[in-house]
Amino acid sequence: GGPGMIMKPEPMFRAVESIRTPDTRVILMCPQGQKFNQSMAVNLAKEKHLVFLCGHYEGVDERVRLYLATDEISIGDYILTNGTLAAAVVVDAITRLVPGVLGAEDANATESFTNGLLEYPQYTRPYDFRGMKVPDVLLSGNHKEIAQWRHEQAIKRTMMKRADLLGQ
Repeated sequence: GGPGMIMKPEPMFRAVESIRTPDTRVILMCPQGQKFNQSMAVNLAKEKHLVFLCGHYEGVDERVRLYLATDEISIGDYILTNGTLAAAVVVDAITRLVPGVLGAEDANATESFTNGLLEYPQYTRPYDFRGMKVPDVLLSGNHKEIAQWRHEQAIKRTMMKRADLLGQ
């Protein structure tokens, strides 16, 4: 025993075994899991059947981790009161990669992390808001120059905010 309650294995095994198929991935959300990232989201979005196990209290019986879960995922180096919020984060990241979910087929193509860079700055109307103007290149209509500007801005933003991504 320890300081808090542990979720029993019986109901978790019964629940998963009642819906499991041969290609099911059973994902246990837990602090000791592999840290979730965009690459994992892309791979999981290709799977046919995912089941998420979310611990509460002190977590789950170790036999769930050893004999039921196929994967363990963490969303970061911190502790939540349970795994449901972590699972919701993972499900959202995966779902937006499923074709048709976002509408436009290329909606994910330039998002942060898809090409190893953070996303470039985004602007909308009005052109001039309190003296802050949209960069002229974005109004030029020259798609090649706009693409170049976006790429340069993505590199600059990544260097300033997440230089660790440039080595990956």
